[in-house]
Amino acid sequence: MTKDAFTPGTEARFAAARHVADAVLFEGYVLYPYRASAAKNRLRWQFGVLVPPSWGAAAEENGFQLTECLMEPRTGAELSVEVRFLRAQRRTVEEPREDGTFAPTGELRLADRVLVPWDEGVEERVTLVVPVGGLRGDGIVLPFTRPAAEEAEEVTDTDGHALGRLVRRREEISGALRISEAELDGPYRVQRLSVTVENTSAWTAEPDADRHAALPYSLLATHTLLRLDGGSFLSMTDPPEWARGAVAACRNLNTWPVLAGEPGRDDLMLSSPIILEDHPAIAPESPGALYDATEIDEILALRTAALTDEEKREARGTDARAAAVIELADTMPPEVLERLHGAVRGLQSVTGPPKPGGGILEPETPWWDPGGDTGVDPGSDHVIVGGRAVRAGSRVVLRPRLRRTDAQDLFLDGHSALVEAVLHDVDGGVHLAVTVEDDPGADIRREQGRFLYFQPDEVETPEDV
Repeated sequence: MTKDAFTPGTEARFAAARHVADAVLFEGYVLYPYRASAAKNRLRWQFGVLVPPSWGAAAEENGFQLTECLMEPRTGAELSVEVRFLRAQRRTVEEPREDGTFAPTGELRLADRVLVPWDEGVEERVTLVVPVGGLRGDGIVLPFTRPAAEEAEEVTDTDGHALGRLVRRREEISGALRISEAELDGPYRVQRLSVTVENTSAWTAEPDADRHAALPYSLLATHTLLRLDGGSFLSMTDPPEWARGAVAACRNLNTWPVLAGEPGRDDLMLSSPIILEDHPAIAPESPGALYDATEIDEILALRTAALTDEEKREARGTDARAAAVIELADTMPPEVLERLHGAVRGLQSVTGPPKPGGGILEPETPWWDPGGDTGVDPGSDHVIVGGRAVRAGSRVVLRPRLRRTDAQDLFLDGHSALVEAVLHDVDGGVHLAVTVEDDPGADIRREQGRFLYFQPDEVETPEDV
């Protein structure tokens, strides 16, 4: 017996993953500079797009996602599934006529924003709870349909006079969710779970139809959340050694599953059209959704705040989410913006032992300061090259190696250089900081500390040449 209502425990677990899933759902939804007129906002919906069958056959785009992962369910366990996607809602702008009707227009200019035609994204969910024992063999199929709809919103001025209207249209879309499991051979009780999300919409593409015409009938930014109320999933990225062969045999088409939620728990899986690592998380410094994760939050915030007033008016009229980005950038406190400049995490193991009363016992000299380790001295340390000691002041001949260098270093092959320092990195490697002797800017580089770096097996002593 299947059901679509989650228990409070499952709902709480899914809520822990939806924060990251929202970043997937709206990745690339609207890109900086957040205006419909921007060139890069004219080709949208790049991830997790499942097109209707008639269009996929013509355009060679995907109409389904297949997720396969491994699980170890306990007896009587239930599997909860939530498929999430966006549905394109086509918004047109109309202006009033003298006869009281409305006619389409390219823009409607208001005091605070400029309204233009745009495809809005409406979130949709398909949910299912099923006993794992009922998925053996062919499993189950859950068809779903979202009906067509049309809505009109009147746009008025501050006095209530009609300035125009927005008409939003959604087309009917249909799909199917297919779930099955199979127990694998071997000493461990492991099952392979298969989840397919498919677009089955009956829309028939015209001979000259383009991608823009197919989008209202597509499932956009599609991804799946899975939860076991008893048992665990295995990591598909870093599985235990005994499961590596079974993981390699799993098929994942147009999506990739990772463990979700907080680290240390394995009852939750997110299958995403964007490749993620296990237990992905939003950086705590991020002040809000900016929808353009290929950029850096700090850069986006600064660039958005620097938009002209006219550009901000158009962005506000493009989409409600774009308007929220403008508001976020304009009202961000300095201390929040400062946090976006960068963060260093995970330094506890190298900053010192715990204090008796709690906290970290910090050393007098930071770990990154050369003076923090009295066992090394870049000015006097040496390394053996060809049986000879090489230290600061030694002359060497550069012999860069193809396996770990770039084209610029290759131009220096055979050049004489002066060793400025012998450096040790935290991984135990040794590097020679050098200046090239026939470089006219060597004195400036030396003064500024802008050296070139080579490993000991990339140099020769002059006596060996």
